[in-house]
Amino acid sequence: MADIDTKDPVYVTDALIAQDIDAYLDQHQHKTMLRFITCGSVDDGKSTLIGRLLYDSKMIFEDQLAALEADSKRVGTQGQEIDFALLVDGLAAEREQGITIDVAYRFFSTEKRKFIVADTPGHEQYTRNMVTGASTADLAVILIDARKGVLTQTRRHSYLAHLIGIRNIVLAVNKMDLVDYSQTRFDEIVADYTAFAQSIGIAGFVPMPISGFKGDNITGRSANTPWYTGPSLIEHLETVEVATAVDLAKPFRLPVQWVNRPNLDFRGFAGLVATGAIKPGDAIRVLPSGKTSTVKSVVTLGGDLPEAIAGQSVTLTFADEIDCSRGDVIAAADAPPEVSDQFEATLVWMADEAMHVGRSYWLKLASQTVSVTVHQPKYAVNVNTMEHVAVKTLELNAIGVAQIATDRPIVFEPYADNRTLGGFILIDKITNATVAAGMLHFSLRRAQNVHWQATATTSATGSTRTWGSPRPTGSRTSAGSARSPS
Repeated sequence: MADIDTKDPVYVTDALIAQDIDAYLDQHQHKTMLRFITCGSVDDGKSTLIGRLLYDSKMIFEDQLAALEADSKRVGTQGQEIDFALLVDGLAAEREQGITIDVAYRFFSTEKRKFIVADTPGHEQYTRNMVTGASTADLAVILIDARKGVLTQTRRHSYLAHLIGIRNIVLAVNKMDLVDYSQTRFDEIVADYTAFAQSIGIAGFVPMPISGFKGDNITGRSANTPWYTGPSLIEHLETVEVATAVDLAKPFRLPVQWVNRPNLDFRGFAGLVATGAIKPGDAIRVLPSGKTSTVKSVVTLGGDLPEAIAGQSVTLTFADEIDCSRGDVIAAADAPPEVSDQFEATLVWMADEAMHVGRSYWLKLASQTVSVTVHQPKYAVNVNTMEHVAVKTLELNAIGVAQIATDRPIVFEPYADNRTLGGFILIDKITNATVAAGMLHFSLRRAQNVHWQATATTSATGSTRTWGSPRPTGSRTSAGSARSPS
């Protein structure tokens, strides 16, 4: 009988389950969650890599494995070997053509962290699907076929991942088994990609040689690449910093989703904490009205909390009866976001029908929905060359910069600072279809950042009178330039 390694994670987990199932479930519940995407060109092995991750993390049931083996022999592309891509590519058209068309989300877990991975299409015509998958991701795995090197679609997906705000990038040089695990070939691809990454502003990335089909450097170091000293893919995914940790350091923001009014004695404001932390006694400001109060309690189904942090869904109650509705944003009183109705934004057009300049669309940002008009684009970006091209409109999959104007002020922050209050979608008012995804850069008018505050003055006779006094609340408006709202 083989000796049992008592330090092995599987042994430790099985022992914990046998001894204290409640402790195991509690441990699993409090694991951090990492959302990531796989992207790159066609046939770079994105679906195969995800299938391998699911297989190696033992997230496949016996009946699923049996079906996978049967499907691999019938429609797979690996001969008699298991075609891991079939675990993800479930559409008939995907299996027939051996490609990915729609975004597929899969969950898996290791001893250290939980994961949701999105498999995105490689074809240029499905770029909008890739943007959808990337919109909630903390990390992007850019796959490159070691035989083909950096391709046009590799550049496109890298640019989109960077544009959408993904700062953790893994350059996975796949199919190393087909180039005899050549370090020279790996170094050539990394050097080529480094030059491109620097040109579009990607500060850094983690390169690694892998084989999704053979399993090299996926869950552990491979003996086939002794020259590689970096982490395996799973090791890196388990230790990279998640967005929630970054969001905790930012000022408090909570877009109000619902006013919770179960009876006459309770009125709370429910939503997901986007950034920062909040606790009873903290001063808050409700925007766009600018009304202030303090937090009375942080309520959840399981009872009141001493503090709520980014990523938690809670209901806040206030010490004062102030107006607050769905679409408003509760923020830290001393560091509120901006309010405006005119912006410069980047748009990724996702509809078959081209953008109509001057037409009114619905704009949805966090819990806010307003009518918006899009002006003629300032320029479109040629993703292949990064050149700015003059255009009159935006076609399917086009990326451009334009000015937009909403019919009433909205609460926002630049997308680079806050993805929740800076990212939006445009919806066609007739078809109700999502036609574009957008990222706000900055406002073109900031008068709405000034709100009237009560100021008490005492006369020579000793009487006191309260006046309306303008006070700037936007972080980009100085006290010397304060003026009343237009």
